Amino acid sequence: MACTIGIIGAGLAGSEAALVLARAGAGVTLFEMRPGVMTPAHTTGLPAELVCSNSLKADDTVSAHGLLKQELTLLGSPLLEAARACRVPAGSALAVDRLQFSANVERLLQTTPGITRAGMECAGPPAGCDFCIIAAGPLASEPLTRWLQATFPADSLHFYDAIAPIISFDSIDRGVAFYGARHDSAGTDYLNCPFSEEQYRAFYDALVEADRTVARAFEDARFFEACLPVEVIAGRGYRSLSFGTLRPIGLIDPRTGRRPFAVCQLRRENTAGESWNMVGFQTRLTMPAQKQVFRLIPGLEQAEFLRYGSIHRNTYLDSPRLLGGNLSFRQRGDLFLAGQICGGEGYTESIATGHLAALFLLARVRGRPLPAPPPSTALGALLRHVTGTPAGRFTPSNVNFGLIDPPPAVETRRTSKKEKRARIVARALDQMRQWIAQNGLR
Repeated sequence: MACTIGIIGAGLAGSEAALVLARAGAGVTLFEMRPGVMTPAHTTGLPAELVCSNSLKADDTVSAHGLLKQELTLLGSPLLEAARACRVPAGSALAVDRLQFSANVERLLQTTPGITRAGMECAGPPAGCDFCIIAAGPLASEPLTRWLQATFPADSLHFYDAIAPIISFDSIDRGVAFYGARHDSAGTDYLNCPFSEEQYRAFYDALVEADRTVARAFEDARFFEACLPVEVIAGRGYRSLSFGTLRPIGLIDPRTGRRPFAVCQLRRENTAGESWNMVGFQTRLTMPAQKQVFRLIPGLEQAEFLRYGSIHRNTYLDSPRLLGGNLSFRQRGDLFLAGQICGGEGYTESIATGHLAALFLLARVRGRPLPAPPPSTALGALLRHVTGTPAGRFTPSNVNFGLIDPPPAVETRRTSKKEKRARIVARALDQMRQWIAQNGLR
């Protein structure tokens, strides 16, 4: 191919994109500032360094993360192949030896023809490149973030995630939770979990005593005054939540005909109503603590968490506002975005957006249209989330069943959750195989 392609960042997304492009015959220059310029979280200059954990999450057949891995395997993902070559025992999860994994990726980058490495910090798309993929990750350097702020609307670049948990609809006790918005009892956009004072006290006591994750040194706690963790609000007084996040004003519990002492509201997260967001529950509780404490909320005793809450340092763009459906910028068709900076939380999700960005870029170079994968697949659903979430509602997310289009209701009537998800997986893999074949991708 006559064009030149630059990729900023040799993390998971950038390394995956470089290998996919090079294997297709494209010449790629992969730019990485480490080890010359380090981030606050990385410790090596190796590609695809796993910073937070050595787990790429579930690898079983009937889970959203497992489905995403199966779809990427159908596409021949180089990094998943590298991960499976150094996996360590972790039950049904795909966990790896971190150093060996990075060494495997380094070996692939060195031995794959068409990849040139450049050790430099980029303050924008490299000069001389016809196309560029920005895959700088959640700790993008200051010169690059300044360029992004100067080039695109300044308020589209965010430096923190404040994420509330998402609950599976099937796991909510609808005998307790009731529909209705404040002062609009007929609304169905919210489900309300009502507390008695006794239930509220038990929840409050558990919340203020629960285990919390420890902020890293570069995560500035001053940020949280603008978006406080729910446990920090609770620490300011017994009634701080019942007068704030959990205020019951305008809501009547149909079981009692009275206003509850407090209410946890769940907001519909997707059109199908398969997943619901815990309003105002951004948190730094550990995942086990979230499961234990949030299940004390009436109606959520059996809650299944599709996504846990978090607050952490994470540079990301308001991607649906800026990107077209092929991960390229609407203002700059030669510039693509991939990895956590585009709002795909998680290791496998970063690999996925890197792979997709490479496929879309190749299609652009070859002048061949490439439709997006169907939103009934994990890849298509993740892509839709980072490019098509309605305005004002975008937060980074892991892949989960709540993002994936469910089968028609008639197909899942009188089926268990396990059977329903098995059907989602079977349909997704069938449609992914069709998409690959129809577009000549393997």
